[in-house]
Amino acid sequence: MRKSFLIFLTIIFLISCGQEQRSEKYNINDMMIRISEIEIIPEYLEEYLAILKEESKASVELEPGVISIYPMYQKENPTEIRILEIYSNTKAYEAHLETPHFQHYKTTTLKMVKSLKLVDMNAIDGGAMPMIFKKIN
Repeated sequence: MRKSFLIFLTIIFLISCGQEQRSEKYNINDMMIRISEIEIIPEYLEEYLAILKEESKASVELEPGVISIYPMYQKENPTEIRILEIYSNTKAYEAHLETPHFQHYKTTTLKMVKSLKLVDMNAIDGGAMPMIFKKIN
């Protein structure tokens, strides 16, 4: 019983160390936060969504400076896409623009986009972000 308890404590310690490193890895004040507002031409919607899913997944998996690329669409109007983009800093965003997966996304979807608006944001409560992502895990 004592051995199981020690193993349990060791696992909890290792998990908490990993979470502390994650939250210390990025400075909330340096983060670049953006909402992309995109309107897609209806006949391209299915193709666009497939390309967007591929790009957003690759960005989060392959780029350490990409914290979030979270695409969504409006329930009442699925051609109205919104993407919550969070980068560790401006350099991470600039590096993202140069990646092969982003370049593929940008060049193949250009004809599908009716309108694009990039809205830069600032966090009201930067301390809440690590808690949000911690809850998801």
